[in-house]
Amino acid sequence: MTGALRIPDELTWLRAMPGGPQWLAGLPELLDTCARHWSLRVGPPFGYGMTSLVVPADRPDGTPAVLKLQFPDPESEHEATALHHWDGNGAVRLLAHDPDRRALLIERCDPGTPLHVLPPDDALDAVVALLPRLWRPVDGPFRSLAEAVQGWVVRLPAAWERVGRPYERRFVDLAVDLLTGLAGSQGEQVLVNQDLHAANVLRATREPWLAIDPKPLVGEREFSAVPMVRGVELGHSPAAVRRRLDRLSTELGLDRARVRDWTIGHTMAWSIAGDTVFADHVEIVRWLLD
Repeated sequence: MTGALRIPDELTWLRAMPGGPQWLAGLPELLDTCARHWSLRVGPPFGYGMTSLVVPADRPDGTPAVLKLQFPDPESEHEATALHHWDGNGAVRLLAHDPDRRALLIERCDPGTPLHVLPPDDALDAVVALLPRLWRPVDGPFRSLAEAVQGWVVRLPAAWERVGRPYERRFVDLAVDLLTGLAGSQGEQVLVNQDLHAANVLRATREPWLAIDPKPLVGEREFSAVPMVRGVELGHSPAAVRRRLDRLSTELGLDRARVRDWTIGHTMAWSIAGDTVFADHVEIVRWLLD
């Protein structure tokens, strides 16, 4: 048995999501089941998981690992497949996977310091070195970026209405127009991660920096820079956002206008989760439109 489980505060927002209360209520039993299944000794949860319970674990031979129990949302459905595909090249290794329980056992990064502890330009140097290693042509079960866009352009206007029209309608309309146009005019399709921000790249011993927590899609390279451009971890100001946009576009050989437009569209698509409106997302879009 793992003992009493305290649900991290970062997961409490899931109570407002369909199926969230039931998933949260079942976490203690699910954690016990997975710990027994893989003969793990587990510790208290890490505090950074927003859609998963993430705990340190030791395997029977003493190897350190991380046990991750995913909330069953579609964005993380194929995380294990992406990690298997990368096979440790720029990302943490997948050690075991129980798809029925949405449970992953993965390599633990040591010391696990997030990328955003570096000065912003040093962090961007690391991203420029890391991202091309993750751009792989793939077959398999991954959703396409074009398919994801079809969902975003339907859900965003509905969510905006549901939470009381929290910002100007023009942002909703612009995001829908941009996303629709971008999805139909993409370049070469590769594996991209729609959540590669500076808290999801950790210091490790096997490699200097490893990506964690992928939310994989198949789409054009320009889309993969979006989380870093938007992410508040490397500075939240007009100058900081534009600096990231300029450096990543230039140094990775990406079309700056498409990176900007994907950032506007995706940031708006992710600006509402449940009943929560992310004001910083709307702020970033305003800055990119100035």
